[in-house]
Amino acid sequence: MPARDRSAGRCSLEVPVLAERGRLLLTVAAGLLAEEVRGTGRRNGPGLAEDGRRARQRAVRIRGALERLGPLYIKVGQILSTRQDMVPHALARELEHLHDRAEVCPFDRMAAVLEADLGRGWHGRFRDFDAARPLGCASLAQAYAATLADGRPVVVKVQRPGITTLMAADMRLLRGATRLLARRTPVLSETIGFDAMLGVIFDAMHDELDFTLEAANMDQARTAVAATPGIEVPAVVHATPRVLIQRRAPGTSIRQADPAAFKDEERERIGTDLLTVMYQGYFIDRRFHADPHPGNIFVCPGGPATLIDWGMVGRIDRHLSMTLMMTLLALANNDAHAVAHTWPEMGRPTAWADIGGFEQDMAAVVPKLASVPLERLEFGASLAALLRHSSRRGIQTNPMIGILGKSFANMEGAVRYLAPHLSVTDILVRQSRRVLAEYARQSLAEPQLAYTALQMLCGLETLLPQARAVGRGLAGGELTVQQAPVTRPFSLVDHRANARLRRTERHLLGAAALLWLLRRRRR
Repeated sequence: MPARDRSAGRCSLEVPVLAERGRLLLTVAAGLLAEEVRGTGRRNGPGLAEDGRRARQRAVRIRGALERLGPLYIKVGQILSTRQDMVPHALARELEHLHDRAEVCPFDRMAAVLEADLGRGWHGRFRDFDAARPLGCASLAQAYAATLADGRPVVVKVQRPGITTLMAADMRLLRGATRLLARRTPVLSETIGFDAMLGVIFDAMHDELDFTLEAANMDQARTAVAATPGIEVPAVVHATPRVLIQRRAPGTSIRQADPAAFKDEERERIGTDLLTVMYQGYFIDRRFHADPHPGNIFVCPGGPATLIDWGMVGRIDRHLSMTLMMTLLALANNDAHAVAHTWPEMGRPTAWADIGGFEQDMAAVVPKLASVPLERLEFGASLAALLRHSSRRGIQTNPMIGILGKSFANMEGAVRYLAPHLSVTDILVRQSRRVLAEYARQSLAEPQLAYTALQMLCGLETLLPQARAVGRGLAGGELTVQQAPVTRPFSLVDHRANARLRRTERHLLGAAALLWLLRRRRR
């Protein structure tokens, strides 16, 4: 078929799918509304207890609705579970239990995908293939146990037919709903950044729709975890856009593992290694597993811990990584002042931001979080608490914080199954020396020094003409000061000026490092 005809056929296929998904969305929403109306008419009593009961029932219904709608809505719900600035506490807690489950797709339909991607003789690759009992059934794919012709045990992950078209329709519907919400609630949208948050979720899920991208993520992750011998990533045997064949991980999921089968030091080693690898992803590699829930971590006594399912990977820039590290260390050290100043650096204060109010919030909140026993302190929950206060004070936070919060919470929850006594704070502090050494190495690398020097020169090019203009105005007695009404809460500290000052400090430090390096080389 000519390219134009294929495109037309694809568009004609997407239109009915879009209409079908739109009808399902309206049906589910109407069902939720009907239940809410019925619940309003049958109150069992007055008071806070009844309100709490209804809030929990509402949360359960919403979770069920998201699971019915499928993978994209489930991922959005999982992110919302970390955003208590956007959803009530009861709903956030319920959304933590979202699971991507789906009915088993008949194997004859999945076999058609295998034949299309691997060829008609795909059976010849395997000594055996358990088509009757899938290892897992999610809305995006199904996984099967198999043995290669050479005897290697593998898992074969097969994408459900038509799922990419369905996901494209859901993304389009969610984009439209988000833009409508943004027009109706401009102040809330400016603070939350709905469209940007949705874009981050879509980007993180992009690799899940093409298994060659997931395979590339696994290869990169395998290289990254090589420094931690106790952690493994399965080897990729073969990958196509819709079929992924990988080595089977030994053991069981960490959720199903029996802690008594492991020695105490082994449980602590596994937990420490898992958190170490995740911190390396957040603060050194700046590429991390965005969905390390307990089902994606396999362990076995005497063997390695294996991280599977690398379809959803988060990527952050250097500035966000460094600022997040400073925020978490400040939190661990009960430094409310530092938290209040580093957190806004991970986003953008709106025109009506109340920075002074946020500083007061942190003065009250950080000591409470820091007083939690180290073995019970969870950075995922702490990030959610900070998000709630910053949004209330008009500070728009980088949308990647939601993905990071979900990743933190999932990994911390997984580690608790095997090593509940482990302190995430102690491990972060232990890893901070390695992270800071890497930051210093990167900052003193020639490309970074050249970049910093260029930034300073550009700043000077802009500053000198302005300084000369001010000087001429002072000399001629022509300098004027304009007065304008204050359109946002007054603060003695201008957060935009503070941000510029901090950037200038970094530039000066970079310049000093550059001069030191040049002087050292001359010697």
